[in-house]
Amino acid sequence: MNFEAIKSIYAFEMARTRRTLLQSVVSPVISTSLYFIVFGAAIGSRIQLVEGVSYGAFITPGLIMLTLLSQCISNGSFGIYFPKFTGTIYEVLSAPVAMTEIVLGYVGAAATKGMLIGLIILLTANFFVHITIEHPFMMILFFVLTAVTFSLFGFMIGIWAGNFEQLNLIPMLVVPPLTFLGGSFYSINMLPPFWQAVSHLNPVLYLVSGFRWSFFGIADVNPVLSLAMITFFLLICLATLGWIFKTGYRLRN
Repeated sequence: MNFEAIKSIYAFEMARTRRTLLQSVVSPVISTSLYFIVFGAAIGSRIQLVEGVSYGAFITPGLIMLTLLSQCISNGSFGIYFPKFTGTIYEVLSAPVAMTEIVLGYVGAAATKGMLIGLIILLTANFFVHITIEHPFMMILFFVLTAVTFSLFGFMIGIWAGNFEQLNLIPMLVVPPLTFLGGSFYSINMLPPFWQAVSHLNPVLYLVSGFRWSFFGIADVNPVLSLAMITFFLLICLATLGWIFKTGYRLRN
């Protein structure tokens, strides 16, 4: 394993984040603050408690998960697509670096950036509501597994995408609706039985529910099932990526 190559790719991607702090850090924090202001004022004044938790605190795990999914997919996809677009990927491919090491460098950086933004949002939330974490180990586990899984997913999108429209298709048009309809801002127990059943078909529900359980001990689905689901997603991503490389695909346009 060429750890120097992994470290170089990782450091390069993290440096790109430092050069775009306004877009990478400030923008998500402002967006999250607006969520708290708008939802807290408009809805929180009408819904005092959700399953014994204040509405502002209740939506915090959903906001973190919404941002984490979006950031990890976007960073994972853009990180590998941009070198393809500019042609600098050939410098990486011509070096004695294995595909596994390339994946570890790019995906590790994307996951790190997503988790940093998630932590910043968690800190920001404390200015608006009181947050408790009943199961910190499980919170970290859900946090890390989700970041790695969706960074891998974004990496595969970056490999597949042939233009910027395809690159933004899933992060912009698929992930936000799934997250909004996955119980980020409400409990599915508030829905009629039919829509509760439909909600269980949304994979994001399991991520949000398990993550919220780690904070408050309340969940729409069994936390064990949520953990099994995110682990399943991770294995699917790893298997798909392995199949892509096994079939001879290379990081070229």
